[in-house]
Amino acid sequence: MGQLKTHQMNKGNTMKPYATEPPTLDTPRPGRRWYLFWALLPALFPGLALASGGGSELNFTTHWAGYLSVGIFIVAYALVIGEESLHLRKSKPVIVAAGIIWTLVAIVFSQAGDPHTAEEAVRHNLLEFAELFLFLLAAMTYINTMEERGVFDTLRIWLISRGFSLRTIYWLTGLLAFFISPVADNLTTALLMATVAMAVGGSNHRFVVVACINIVVAANAGGAFSPFGDITTLMVWQKGMVAFQEFFALFIPSVVNWLVPAAIMSMVVSKEQPEPVQAGEAPLKHGAWVVVGLFVLTIVMAVSAHNFLHLPPVLGMMTGLGFLKFYGYYLKRRGSRVEEREQLGEQGLGIEGQPEAATAHDRGDAHFNIFRAMERAEWDTLMFFYGIILCVGGLGTLGYLALVSELMYTDLGATTANILVGVLSAIVDNIPVMFAVLAMEPEMSHGQWLLVTLTAGVGGSLLSIGSAAGVAVMGQARGIYTFFAHMKWTWAIALGYIASIWVHFVLNEHLFHVAGPAMG
Repeated sequence: MGQLKTHQMNKGNTMKPYATEPPTLDTPRPGRRWYLFWALLPALFPGLALASGGGSELNFTTHWAGYLSVGIFIVAYALVIGEESLHLRKSKPVIVAAGIIWTLVAIVFSQAGDPHTAEEAVRHNLLEFAELFLFLLAAMTYINTMEERGVFDTLRIWLISRGFSLRTIYWLTGLLAFFISPVADNLTTALLMATVAMAVGGSNHRFVVVACINIVVAANAGGAFSPFGDITTLMVWQKGMVAFQEFFALFIPSVVNWLVPAAIMSMVVSKEQPEPVQAGEAPLKHGAWVVVGLFVLTIVMAVSAHNFLHLPPVLGMMTGLGFLKFYGYYLKRRGSRVEEREQLGEQGLGIEGQPEAATAHDRGDAHFNIFRAMERAEWDTLMFFYGIILCVGGLGTLGYLALVSELMYTDLGATTANILVGVLSAIVDNIPVMFAVLAMEPEMSHGQWLLVTLTAGVGGSLLSIGSAAGVAVMGQARGIYTFFAHMKWTWAIALGYIASIWVHFVLNEHLFHVAGPAMG
């Protein structure tokens, strides 16, 4: 791959590019203090780390293009952070920043007599994005279809109409959030459960606040032990750092991460019986459980493709999406037949053997279109991933990988660095944080790779803005569940964070002696 050197991972025979190891920080050289300064910036803004496969022997960390690229990324990410107040979608600034940064990368490499490395590096980054994009698109389409078929509404109405006490609803919504998020995404799960908490809590804002915090923490914790529960966990799995079944070693630490703050906050939740809530009806549409079954089958295919066939899991996901499209075709044809039978009945032309009266949902299926479910995917989020991956990749190609890796994983040590990743995830989006760690690909044991997976997944619970689930619930319970309302319980969530790390070290101590993928 041009100037890129390759190494062979100790798992399989996949050849992966990496940056040539630069001189250590102890090596005397001009501008050493500036190297240290620019090495600290990516630690504060983790998106400045290198993306996979973007390294080269050339180093532009003290070049004007490097400084300018870092500045462009910081400005773009500042706009991302101010999304709510600016009403500017987060994907817009990072997409523009990605284009400018890669233009600068191509210019400086061409001037240095290397016109090929930039092209090779950006293609590698695009491949990483394509796999993540298609995987998430298939998963989002399934979730949207299940929502359209009434699966989530049925669960919500069942919970609301049962007349449970506030404390029972508090624990049920947390428990369901924890166990649904490993399969569905934590954002959808948090929104669903928050709706239940708000409907039952009504004007009892104190209950709604602690219930929402409990739901956000549970959804994030539940997603940490499953590749399908959180995007950072998915990235670790797709990268091949941890096998699918190995993630379940994080189950008990994830439970502890949720239960510790949940138990503390439950002390302020009363056992009173709220006023009965009329939730209405939301009957399941035809084929709802078939869609759920197809989703489970799709997950099995994705895991099997990765574990047994050594193919990218996205292949299984897209095949499952194809099955869903075929089933959508069946639903549409069935709806059309129902409409035809009703029209004939209105004309007095009855048909022998006509089935029972069709519902409005059955008639509506004549216009069912699976592409509408695809249209409702989180396109802003998907485009944000494109911008982040390309920005991080461009900055990495300029040479920031070795400096950041040296600072975090050599000077601080893997344990400290991985715990810090979780804290940073509460401030900065955990996607660029985890992408940066995967790009550095530090030599760590399996236990450490699981640790950073855990901390990146649950660290966002420390602040309401630290995870997609928290931000979404803040929008849904606007004025009730707020940043400062969440902050009042950050100490309890931090106790759960610390406890989960301790439990991981105790229960999975043997994994810290098992070598993870090596850097070469």
